[in-house]
Amino acid sequence: DKGFGFNKGFAAKYDLGDEVGRGHFGYTCAARIRKGARKGDAVAVKVIPKAKMTTSIAIEDVRREVKILKALAGHKNLVQFYDAYEDNENVYIVMELCEGGELLDRILSRGGKYSEDDAKSVLVQILNVVAFCHIQGVVHRDLKPENFLFTSKDENSQLKTIDFGLSDFVKPDERLNDIVGSAYYVAPEVLHRCYSTEADVWSIGVIAYILLCGSRPFWARTESGIFRSVLKADPSYNEAPWPSLTPEAMDFVKRLLSKDPRRRMTAAQALGHPWIRNYNDIKMPLDVLIFRLIKAYIRSSSLRKAALKALSKTLTVDELFYLKGQFSLLEPDRNGCITLDNIRMALTREATDAMKETRVQEILVSLSALQYRRMDFHEFCAAAVSVHQLEALDRWEQHARSAYEIFEKDGNRAIVIDELASVCDVFLSTHVHFLTDKNWIPFTHFLWCFRNWVSAPPCRCTSSCRTGSGTPMGSSASLGLSSCCMACPAGPCQR
Repeated sequence: DKGFGFNKGFAAKYDLGDEVGRGHFGYTCAARIRKGARKGDAVAVKVIPKAKMTTSIAIEDVRREVKILKALAGHKNLVQFYDAYEDNENVYIVMELCEGGELLDRILSRGGKYSEDDAKSVLVQILNVVAFCHIQGVVHRDLKPENFLFTSKDENSQLKTIDFGLSDFVKPDERLNDIVGSAYYVAPEVLHRCYSTEADVWSIGVIAYILLCGSRPFWARTESGIFRSVLKADPSYNEAPWPSLTPEAMDFVKRLLSKDPRRRMTAAQALGHPWIRNYNDIKMPLDVLIFRLIKAYIRSSSLRKAALKALSKTLTVDELFYLKGQFSLLEPDRNGCITLDNIRMALTREATDAMKETRVQEILVSLSALQYRRMDFHEFCAAAVSVHQLEALDRWEQHARSAYEIFEKDGNRAIVIDELASVCDVFLSTHVHFLTDKNWIPFTHFLWCFRNWVSAPPCRCTSSCRTGSGTPMGSSASLGLSSCCMACPAGPCQR
């Protein structure tokens, strides 16, 4: 059945004009409204032929695209959805017409690269809309310069995200495993067939690299060659113009293009990066990552919580900037604490009308263990700090040394077992005693122990990985890839 229940009167309301673009499953035309209060107004219409919907999956793709466009309505950097129609031959998705051309065309017209300030202007808009999608539980899966349009030819016109044909809904602990997207922009974990919203951030990293230097970070003559480059090669930062760019710009791009998605910044974190956060009074959005990390923290052992508390006390002003912003968005009470109610209110405030019931409830259920607890800022920092992201920093060992010193009391740069037991209020297990020599842990051993203490238990996502319904791109088997989950903040699957 290729009936969708959409409105039937498309031809009576719109005059279809010239084709302005072509995508995976259909083409887009300019059109004009024939009657009503908006008579004569220009719109864009995505036409999807029903003849191409040869499977139930293809039909579901169209239903999902319209559902996502409705669910995300309202963001200034997202193409405005008006309505969906159908007849016997086609589905028609009516949207805002953006007449300023693609971001790709702007890049090419500038000779291939942007100044740092101009790149910031573009990236802030992209990061804002992607962070918005992620908090609503939507992953785009096909972010590239061709899928960002300017509203007009004006140099400072607004940027809009388009083409949600490959997008999907994703739950807080869910992983997708179908390979979709565009080869140059696809994330490594997509090729490993276990990924979530972090894959979009990788694509933004590729766009940022192109904006700043005018070339792609990964290149080959064939699709399989591009995939191998994405998996194994490192982008070059030695050739011009990289040496002349600011260190902050380079760090920004590197932290978006981390091959380990656990070490990659989120879109919200990227908006708080020193390179970009002071651009035009950026407002930090709520980050879905903090809820995943808080969930892992609540379920942790006393030892892990103590180690995370020590680590959180070593954070720099820059590293605390993001955590302070997120804590503020949760609107703590007058005692400076948050509860599950604060999280509920913050999520309800951020969610679109279409997502208030489903998305908010999904996250709250995952945090049910917080129901009878209060969390002050210091514990929030311990819960919401990403150890994997800290490990990616050059100063990681400094953080670990400082955390070591917080535990240490005797001045001999060793952690005494009895001290750990008192901090954790537990009797440490036999295997921890076995790792020690004469009842203390020297710093060289501590780095290994500490890494294990602060890491969340490994996830087992065989039940949460699912196959999406987008068009597969390439074959992971032909590239010798595993399906091991690398996207989970808790670490790779143990199978």
